[in-house]
Amino acid sequence: MNRKKDLALMAAGILLGTALAGPAALAVQSWPQAVPSTQTFYLNGIQVAPEAYTIGGRNYVQLAELGELLGVAVSYRAADNSVHLSTKAQSDGAALRTQDGLVALPTDGSRYIPQAEDQIPCADGSVYRITDVSRWDSSPFASGPLASLPEPTCDWTSFPAVELPEPEVRRYRLEAGDYLFIRNVYECRRMQYTLMNLAGNHPETSMGGALRYGSKGTPYVRIQFGIPDGITPQAFWPWRESEVERIFNSVPPGTYSLDVWDVYCDGVYLRTEYNIDAI
Repeated sequence: MNRKKDLALMAAGILLGTALAGPAALAVQSWPQAVPSTQTFYLNGIQVAPEAYTIGGRNYVQLAELGELLGVAVSYRAADNSVHLSTKAQSDGAALRTQDGLVALPTDGSRYIPQAEDQIPCADGSVYRITDVSRWDSSPFASGPLASLPEPTCDWTSFPAVELPEPEVRRYRLEAGDYLFIRNVYECRRMQYTLMNLAGNHPETSMGGALRYGSKGTPYVRIQFGIPDGITPQAFWPWRESEVERIFNSVPPGTYSLDVWDVYCDGVYLRTEYNIDAI
């Protein structure tokens, strides 16, 4: 009796397994497959050839490649494992603005050109309204609007990679006024590239146009963004390449800390302040 019962249970188990195996096998066969797309793609009437795949009847293209085609900057931030997209308009200097004027500052190092009535969200939850930008690029102490960022005059690939800083916003309500400091990442890049060209062409820090390294693999010049706590940097404005060159020549092999801030008071743009420390 018990043996017959065991055989009956075994048979039921085999049948149950067969019943489960059928749909499971079907699911495996119907799992979405990625195959190269056979369709042609056109951008503004011109044929383009992105690396596209068809999955489940839909086309898939890499985000970075699609961004390049559409003029959208795509960057990856390892600090929080996030992907950031910037429209072409933003890359050309017009930050992303909502209908109510709120500004999303560029995160890819492109230039933010402020406009009157821009609303800047602050870390404390408040919103700072910019009212006057008449001094932007028109300082009486400057020779005129800033030129484009420096081009390489040496081997920039020989320098250690440096992650761009965040476009931080700091607000200080003081008796002297309501101050806003916006980190200018674009101008941080100007300082960085200027230093790299200086170091790559200086006999004490370069060899054959490339940055020199010590016997232990330590670079002769190290560049970092942000001023360490407890350090009072040398500050100047407006932009003068000669100031960076003067500081570099005083400490050719060394570590350089850089930071740049756009300064506002009571909604009025005052200046772009360049900070540098060398040890």
